[in-house]
Amino acid sequence: MVKNAFISLISQEENKENHGSVEFQVFSFTNKIQRLTSHLQLHKKDYLSERGLRKILGKRQRLLAYLSKKTTVPYKECKELMDQLENKKTTVQYKEFKELMDQLKKKTR
Repeated sequence: MVKNAFISLISQEENKENHGSVEFQVFSFTNKIQRLTSHLQLHKKDYLSERGLRKILGKRQRLLAYLSKKTTVPYKECKELMDQLENKKTTVQYKEFKELMDQLKKKTR
């Protein structure tokens, strides 16, 4: 059985980060969403991938709502940040995402 040849974009130093954190999960869901949307543009009748995309979007939305309750960052600002990252054509690195989240936290304090 041949596995998917997906090469992780996370460098070794970022592997030391907490993979269970909400920020990292939102980051990984965003990258998955970008990959699935590009896949669905090529394969329009792949309904199972479309269902998976909808599930990931729901999970990310719930995590963003939790993140906005847990921190002082409002949900709308988190959502705007995620929309900006999705509009980028390249994949987002975790450090960049973490810095943007920290800037949002500082701005709201």
